[in-house]
Amino acid sequence: MSRIAIKICGLSTSDTVGAAVRAGASHVGFVHFRKSPRHVDVGQMQSLAAIAPAHVERVAVVVDPDDDMLAALTAGGMLSAIQLHGKESPDRVAAIRRRFGLSVWKAISVKTRADIAAADAYVGIADRLLFDAKTPDGAALPGGMGLRFDWTLLRGLALPMPWGLSGGLGIGNAADAIRITDAPLVDISSGVESAPGIKDVDKIMAFCKAVAQC
Repeated sequence: MSRIAIKICGLSTSDTVGAAVRAGASHVGFVHFRKSPRHVDVGQMQSLAAIAPAHVERVAVVVDPDDDMLAALTAGGMLSAIQLHGKESPDRVAAIRRRFGLSVWKAISVKTRADIAAADAYVGIADRLLFDAKTPDGAALPGGMGLRFDWTLLRGLALPMPWGLSGGLGIGNAADAIRITDAPLVDISSGVESAPGIKDVDKIMAFCKAVAQC
């Protein structure tokens, strides 16, 4: 079985970026969304991304971004991927991919089997799909709330493209999540925090170790 990729998302300090890299994370994520407790500005994102070595993918997480925002975030050449976590249409995803030349991820909010099926519209358009728990109507954040969906909805998923699992993951349930879904990538944020937006180095290490043992 190939090694499961790990994305530690919502990083905001050099210490936690370093911890994620040392723990074996394949991806580090930085959130640029002002409503999020994990928000970092353009300069912070570029500085943090610069800490990660070349073999670690550096992902900007944004919500319904305009081209000016994306141009500012990508100008430093530090990023390797853009993760779209809003209501971006397939056409918008394709346009971003064409214009900015980076790998583009599209988060798919999941509550029911129909939500999984809706991901088909992005096959061949996005570079990776990320299945995340659907947040309640009216919630301030589109993700990062520690919610999980019924992982059995992904059992037997056959997608002709890379994908990952997010939402409600933690040290204690990583093995179950991977066993149920066969996810090739797991993406965690609030599950390795001591408080909203405050990453915990020990939890990052423990989560990566738990995944590596799967």
